[in-house]
Amino acid sequence: MAAYSTIEWTHATWNPVTGCSKVSAGCAHCYAERLAKRLQAMGNPNYKNGFEVTLHPHMLDVPFSWKKPRMVFVNSMSDMFHEKVPLDFIRQVFAVMEQCRQHTFQVLTKRSRRMKALTQLLPWPDNVWMGVTVEDNRCVHRIEHLKHVPSKVRFLSCEPLIADVGHLPLDGIHWVIVGGESGPGARPMKREWVKSIQKQCDMAEVSFFFKQWGGVRKHLNGRELDGHTYSELPPALNLARQAAQLQLAGI
Repeated sequence: MAAYSTIEWTHATWNPVTGCSKVSAGCAHCYAERLAKRLQAMGNPNYKNGFEVTLHPHMLDVPFSWKKPRMVFVNSMSDMFHEKVPLDFIRQVFAVMEQCRQHTFQVLTKRSRRMKALTQLLPWPDNVWMGVTVEDNRCVHRIEHLKHVPSKVRFLSCEPLIADVGHLPLDGIHWVIVGGESGPGARPMKREWVKSIQKQCDMAEVSFFFKQWGGVRKHLNGRELDGHTYSELPPALNLARQAAQLQLAGI
């Protein structure tokens, strides 16, 4: 139904929507597309359509069954703001997140224009964190769209980082995740690109999380940057968020 995740910055994934389509250079070697095709071949009913955008209403109630607070990456196998996901269904997903206040939901999109356009039509409880992907300097404009979202935590995912992003307008941003591409055809990530982002976060007092160097065999490259492991999380919003973050730091 939902899966505990090996992604370093979350606890679990929840996919009321699966499937997507390529929208920018970071999508070229999409891990979700590869995984969806594998799950389809294995006969997983949620992936009978492969990587076509598919709504799963039967998945909406899953978070209500989780007793222990957790960090949840929403639609790790899709994009909440894909143009084929109806506003009504997005509202249903947000309604579940709003009711499940014990969990922290992390929503990430590359479709920042639609996210911005729908912002005023959605609730933004404190436990919903909103982020955009910024894989190169052509995507920096997504940050300005994100700043229109009244989410208590706004974050950037610079993964896969495929080029120098240049200057990042980090005012109003609370968290930045950086990672290299992994899997077949992985494009290399340069140390200076990562250090530039890390220094900008340090100057702006923004939490910095270095996820991985990536590569075809990412486990061999690890996630240390100059001998340090960066696992910073956004400042706690309340005692419930503190508990969830401490749990995440221990996994």
